[in-house]
Amino acid sequence: MNEIIFFGWNQYSYLLQNKNSIIIKPIPFKFENEIRQIKQISTSNFSIIFLFENGKAIEYFSSSIIKRKIKIKNIQKIFSSELNDSILTLEGNAFIKINDIDFSNPKEFINISSLIEDTNDRTIQDIVSGEGSVYLLTSNQNAYGIGSNHNGQLGFDFQKFPKTEKPILMMKNVCKIFSGNTSLHVFLLNSNQELFGCGNNFYGQLGLGNDGYFISDFIKIKNIPKGKIIDIKCAKYISLMLIENENQKRKLYSCGFYGSNGFSKSRNVKKFTEIKSSLFENNDNILDFSVGIHHTLILTTKGKLIGFGKNAYGELGTGDTEYQKIPIQIKLPKLLLNEDISNYHLSCGYFTSFLYYSPSFSNLEEDLIKLFRRKEFCDISFKTKNGEIIEAHKLILKYRLKDEIEKLQEIISKKSIKESNQIFEMIYSNRIINPKLYSEIKEIINLNEKIEETMKRIYLNENENEKDFIIERKEKQYKFPKLILIMRSELYRGMFLSVTEDKSNKVTDYSELSNKSFQIFEYWIYSNQN
Repeated sequence: MNEIIFFGWNQYSYLLQNKNSIIIKPIPFKFENEIRQIKQISTSNFSIIFLFENGKAIEYFSSSIIKRKIKIKNIQKIFSSELNDSILTLEGNAFIKINDIDFSNPKEFINISSLIEDTNDRTIQDIVSGEGSVYLLTSNQNAYGIGSNHNGQLGFDFQKFPKTEKPILMMKNVCKIFSGNTSLHVFLLNSNQELFGCGNNFYGQLGLGNDGYFISDFIKIKNIPKGKIIDIKCAKYISLMLIENENQKRKLYSCGFYGSNGFSKSRNVKKFTEIKSSLFENNDNILDFSVGIHHTLILTTKGKLIGFGKNAYGELGTGDTEYQKIPIQIKLPKLLLNEDISNYHLSCGYFTSFLYYSPSFSNLEEDLIKLFRRKEFCDISFKTKNGEIIEAHKLILKYRLKDEIEKLQEIISKKSIKESNQIFEMIYSNRIINPKLYSEIKEIINLNEKIEETMKRIYLNENENEKDFIIERKEKQYKFPKLILIMRSELYRGMFLSVTEDKSNKVTDYSELSNKSFQIFEYWIYSNQN
């Protein structure tokens, strides 16, 4: 189901079918005759791109009736910005297209990953767009940049090296890149959780504690708030950082231009400072956030939409066009699938805003990390050295560990809550998040086993006591663990986690499926393979 809510400057009147040029209240937006599920929406002042779950994408141009299907297949991620569009495919190829106002003869995408000089470093893991620059993160954890360096955003002297037409190496040992489609600055996070930044710092948007000049070298950002950096979103004049503390509470920090950074005082904030508001309740948490050129939207786990910044085009959806310097709650139309708010996402363009429904069950590692944070089906507890309790999923641990749950408890009992959370995250995902901690637990983890292999081993398990949901077909009953069904199926996730649905072991009748179809369903549920 495609549920999309829009507000702001109606640059896409052909697509939105609304005569108003400015839409100041959120309105449901029905995508034209499309039944494919939206995966991602990326919008700029130039165009808007819809990416679907099947890996195909369509681009619509602002103030135009032109649309075009993007010819690249198996698209994983998209970015639309004023000067370029960029694409990452499932195969690890990166493409960019320089935007052109000649809609009748638009430029084609070119493969920029193939331009990396080191042929062993051409598999791209992530792609991020800035304004006029594109950043690539390779599978070898190397960060490359291509495009404009007029503000030093590639980490080189902008006077001597204003731009590049092929990717150049910016830094090694990088695990994440952060920028934004209106941003002239960039952040790189290394595997030791050290953050570096460069580019335009005229308003203090790098969080260095000063402002007024361009940074042409990557500088380490000091005095970062304690906790794990979840995400950083950048606009031209500000940066916002989402931090998760050891109690898994997420807080938002901001720096940069005073008119857009969430603070009422008329001054630039030169280092990352917490945005405080009574709207951020203790029993609520930040789920997603997005930034436009001058406005920010935040979605919480309770379904609360919060925004601040400029609002001249109704991009905050408050029902007016008044400037909001501090966070304000935005009234939404009733969400049709609000039982699981975690499937909603935000996308802010220059003066536009989208809230859309996009369930993701394609990546088992991501599913397991999400599952780690859900408590509904936890059935085993671990105590840290300070007496805090961490709940986990015994079924997953049984197959991720070498029957060493007691050994894990011994390790956890000597660790802080922060270290313990990192240990569980590594067990669930098999990613080396903290090398020092990983060295302590690697002997008890099935080190070389992929997540899919874990699911297959659960699939082959004959212990019926761990299979607590019945699917019936043709007078036969098949048992599945609810835990696995939640991870792999939107239908069952909604059923088991709904606040209104009966959570008992009801029977689902699959009699209409052929034997072959049911075998495919059963294998996919566990292995994510067709």
